[in-house]
Parts: sequence; C-alpha cells; structure tokens
Amino acid sequence: MTTLDPRALLKRIPTAPGVYRLLDAGGQVLYVGKAKSLRHRVSSYFSRALNRRQQVMMDQVADVEVTVTGTEGEALLLESNLIKASRPRFNVVLRDDKSYPYIYLSSQDPFPRLAFYRGSRKGPGRYFGPYPSASAVRETLQLIQKLFPVRQCEDSFFRNRSRPCLQYQIKRCSGPCVGFIDAADYAEDVACTVKFLEGRADEVVRELAGEMDRASAALAFERAAVLRDRIQTLQRIQQRQYVTGEGGDLDIVAVAQGGGRHCVLVFFIRAGRNLGSKTFFPQAPSDTDEAALLSGFLAQFYADKPIPGEIIATTAPEERELLEQALGQRAGKRVSIKTRVRAERARWLDLARGNAQVALQSRLGSEADYLRRLDALRGALRLAERPQRIECFDVSHTGGERTVASCVVFDGEGPCKSGYRRFNIEGVASGDDYAAMHQALTRRYTRIKQGEFPFPDLLLIDGGRGQVGAVAEVLQELGAGGVTLVGVAKGADRRPGQEQLWLFGCKAPIILAANSPAMHLIQQIRDEAHRFAITGHRQRRGKARTQSILEGIRGIGPKRRQRLLRQFGGLHGLSRAGVEDIARIEGISSQLAREIYDAFHRDGAE
Repeated sequence: MTTLDPRALLKRIPTAPGVYRLLDAGGQVLYVGKAKSLRHRVSSYFSRALNRRQQVMMDQVADVEVTVTGTEGEALLLESNLIKASRPRFNVVLRDDKSYPYIYLSSQDPFPRLAFYRGSRKGPGRYFGPYPSASAVRETLQLIQKLFPVRQCEDSFFRNRSRPCLQYQIKRCSGPCVGFIDAADYAEDVACTVKFLEGRADEVVRELAGEMDRASAALAFERAAVLRDRIQTLQRIQQRQYVTGEGGDLDIVAVAQGGGRHCVLVFFIRAGRNLGSKTFFPQAPSDTDEAALLSGFLAQFYADKPIPGEIIATTAPEERELLEQALGQRAGKRVSIKTRVRAERARWLDLARGNAQVALQSRLGSEADYLRRLDALRGALRLAERPQRIECFDVSHTGGERTVASCVVFDGEGPCKSGYRRFNIEGVASGDDYAAMHQALTRRYTRIKQGEFPFPDLLLIDGGRGQVGAVAEVLQELGAGGVTLVGVAKGADRRPGQEQLWLFGCKAPIILAANSPAMHLIQQIRDEAHRFAITGHRQRRGKARTQSILEGIRGIGPKRRQRLLRQFGGLHGLSRAGVEDIARIEGISSQLAREIYDAFHRDGAE
C-alpha cells in the first residue's frame, strides 16, 4: 500500500470542487479525477475497500496534486483536458488527435466554391460537418457536383481561365469562370446546395419540381429534363443517406468490450443525413465498466468538436446529468444523452452496437496475428523475450539532394506514430548514407539518453553488414548498449522475400522463408520506414525547388519581395539588375542590395 500519510495529506486538500492528480515517485501522473468535494473524494481511496485496479494504482502513488474549480461542471471539463494532455495509465484515454474534415463554402465570394477543408473554422465562409473521414467528404462533394454544378476549383485556377475546363464539359460545373452563367442563376445553385447540406432536401425537391413544371409549360423541354434528372438523383441519395424521421443533428454511440479491449463506435447524423461512422479503441484498464468508459470517452471526444443537441448511447454514462450540463455549457445549448429510444432510432442503435462488436473482434484478431508475428520474430532472432519496442531507420535522397532520415516505431500493439520522427540531414557529403545514418542515430539516441523516448528492444537498419557495423559504432559512442541490432539487406535480385538479416555479432546472415510471419513483420516495418522517409524527402525537395532565391535572404520579407518583383517584372528582370538599380527601391539599403545581387550571381544560382 502507499506510504502516504492520509491525515497530513487530507489536511491540505480543500473541500471545494476541482480536479485531483495521483502522482508516482517520479512525478508521472497515474490518474486524473474530478470531485464535487476534493477532500471527500481523495479520502475515499484510504477509507474504503478498493478493487484490484485501484489497489495496484495506490501502491504506486507518492503524492496528490489538486486544482480547485468554481463548479463540478468546470471540473469535468478540466479533467478531460488533463487526461488528453498527460494520458495517465489508469484513466480512459482517447487517442483522437486528428482534426475532422468539413465541407467549406466560400459564401463571401461572388461565385462561391465548395471544397474539402480540415483545420480551424475561424475564417470567412460556411463550414458543414464534421464528417467522420476524408472519403465521406469527397463522396458528398461528388454527389453535389451531379446535383448542383457549383465550382470546386481553386481560386487561382478560377481567376485565370480563358475557356471552360473539363468539369464544364462533363456537366459538373456551370462555367462561371468564363461567364457561361450569371451571378443570379449561380446563386440559386448555391442556395440549393446549402439547403441540401443543411438537411432540407425535401424543400429542394419541391422547388425543383415547381421549376420543372414551369419549364415544361414554357416548352423548355431540355431544361425540364435536366431538372427531372436532378430530382431523381436527389431522391436516390435521400433513400441511401437519410435517417427516417430525423431532421437535426445527433450522434449514436455504441460500446463493445471483450478480450481486455474496449471499442467505441460513433455514427454521425447531421441535418438528418447519415455521414458515416468512426471507430475508436480508447486505452483503459481491462476491468473498466461500460458506464465509466462512456463517461470518459464523451468528455474527451467532444472537447474540441461541435456537439450535437442529442447523443444516443447504448448505456447511460456515469454522472449523466453532470456530463449533459458540462457538454451543454461547452456547446452553448441544451445537450441530452438518451439510452431508451424506439422505432428507427432503436434500429440505428442496434446497428451501431453490432458494428462496434464486429470492429472489436476484428481488432482482437489483428492484434492476435500481430503478436503471433512478434513471437515468430523473437524465435527467428533468438531473442530472450518478445520485443516490446522496435525502431527502424531509413535514409532517402535523390542524387544526394535534400537527404532525409526517418525513424518509425512499432510497439506491442503495432505502429506507434507518436514516436515517428524525421531528420533533415545537413553537413554530410552528397550520397553518404553512412554519415547520414550516423547523424540521425546520434540525434535520436541523444534524446533517448535524455529520457525523451524509451530505449527500443530491437533496432532495424535498412542495410547490410557494413551498415550494421557503422551503426554499432555510433551506439557504442553514445553508450546505448543492450539494443539488439539487425540490418535488413535486399537479396541478390532485390525482390521482396529474399532479404538477408544481419544480426550484429553474427558472421553469416539469417535467411527466413518468404512466407515466414517474422519476415512479413520485418517487411512491414522496413516498408513503413521507407515510406515515411521518402515522403519527407519529397516534401523537402519540393519546397526547395519552389522557393524563391529572395526567401533565403535575411531582411527580405513578403512586402519587400513583392516590391522588388513588381519593379523589375519578376525574378528574371531582378537577376539582370545592378546593385545601384536594386538600391533605388524603397526600403532596400546598399548593403541589402549587394546581398541580393550576390545571391543571383554566386555560382549555381539560377
């Protein structure tokens, strides 16, 4: 049991509402909790029988920190933020750092555009969503193109057209860039698009039907046929996407548990439309019950997302009324969490529950297969135990240009992307992969020695025996012992399945069968490192090739750069100017003019 003195501890804890944090001897947060009375809540850990999980936790607690809040609702909000920030071992932790995509309408433009959008929603225009995935946004945009030909091109493309693009030819755009539609007619298409995205499709159908009748009466049969096709397409979409009897926003949340794992599935219903679902696997102790899991999940999930007015769940979360109050305070409207629903809603809830169970079983199956491959790798490399953390390095460049090294991490559950890192290699000879690897390893393992990351059990290097020897020297210099080092060398024909594994200290390579589970795992890790490295290299190379020479000169900001380019008609004219001509530009001193001139005339400058 903990060595804390309960009496001394409780004397310094107030009875006000707030958040408490249980810390271990190293200051790491083990658990974050909220309380209506901090003193009473913390005292419960010392005055009543604890379950097994709580006993294990309290055996490690060395101190308790508290933060007082004004209300219990504020404490709930602070608790969710602290859990997401510190990811305590004994809390329900949701790994959901990715922002959700939206459909963006530039309503402030004379001819608004529709676009995929992800990020802050503070700019002008309208945002529809969130959608559970990028594919859901793109599918909706494609459907809208078939219904209402509102442009989806970039503004720079739109402003510089002299003839319509292919989208006009295939009837996916009305050609506003070249004046084939006036602003009033285009505004009607935009208005229909907005109504569709707001869930008012029935209203759109009625308006289109009325317009079709008027076109038929005026003998404009081609126009009437176009409107008829739009109505039929819209009705088919309604049959597939709309939830019967729903017209507002709601989320359907289902929980499945088993095998020591937890799965939460969320159906997104926006403006009566089913936008799809997303599955989460929050980290939580295996004995966490469904109500506690759902309470922790909802508090964190809606910390940075729009909150619908209604949430339908498979079970009632702990302290439902308090959670409703906190979410309502955050959303600025009333939020209700319901569990007893009927008719269509009950069918959707059952569907969500079934999908959550399927996702959980799939995850358990994939985890079992991954553990089987880890065990096969342990046997192939004759390791004492199953590796819990594997790191793999790779180097990517084009003819030695803009070299980037990557490090990917796999833990006991698979890829651990929070541990991935890229290293921009500087100061080494062009194409010297040994020196590039030396620099990347030095930077990575210096941070590991400083405690920023844990040491890996297994280190994979994309290379053969010589590369392994060079890496071993780096590890010895850094005092990073105890790491099993393996080089993954391509076979004679450089085909997958013919790789040779060079285990440091062995004189001959280990050759595994092409269908070996261990080989499949090594190939997966090596390919992931290669993908991560080459993506970083292409980004760096692309940025360098599109960067202006002026951007590399200190003292030249956007305004001065624009002034120079406007005065000389572009980079070509500026490159032919003399120092005196450049110095005549407002804001350019003689010294800065000389630097600009030298930048264009040193060897290799273009």
